[in-house]
Amino acid sequence: SAITVGASNTFGTDARGDDGVTTYSSRGPTRGSWTDDAGTRHYDNLVKPDLVAPGNKIVAAEAAGNLMVTQNPDLDAGVSEDPARKQMYLNGTSMAAPAAAGAAALMLQANPTLTPNLVKALLMYTAQPLAGFNMLEQGAGQLNVEGAVRLAQRVRTDLSARTKLGDPLL
Repeated sequence: SAITVGASNTFGTDARGDDGVTTYSSRGPTRGSWTDDAGTRHYDNLVKPDLVAPGNKIVAAEAAGNLMVTQNPDLDAGVSEDPARKQMYLNGTSMAAPAAAGAAALMLQANPTLTPNLVKALLMYTAQPLAGFNMLEQGAGQLNVEGAVRLAQRVRTDLSARTKLGDPLL
């Protein structure tokens, strides 16, 4: 039920047409492996990431006396001179993952009956593919929070283990 999230770059625009996968975002397939009793190594080769989310120049809280900003002043976002309200730019999948987690939280607020696998499926189903990138770079595409929440609202709330196979989800 884990969701792997890569980082995309919006290039500071609202339009999605110029968005891309960052150079530092991890790509698939995975190379995890296990060794069987006969000593043969088996690679999992899982496709990843599941999707990408904005992870470049994300504005985040800056702790007072932050060493990264002290050593790299260009990371300061210039939002406030008040030390209690300073913010900084951060990059990486560690900034993209909270965007996907926030989308999952909004989906569960809209429909608390969603299972972890259904949350993942809806996030991936509603993701918007980025032109010029393959699924090993972007997974299903870039996070679409509005689409995921709208679809979560339409999923039946009476689903259970007793729901008949093939019954409609919406």
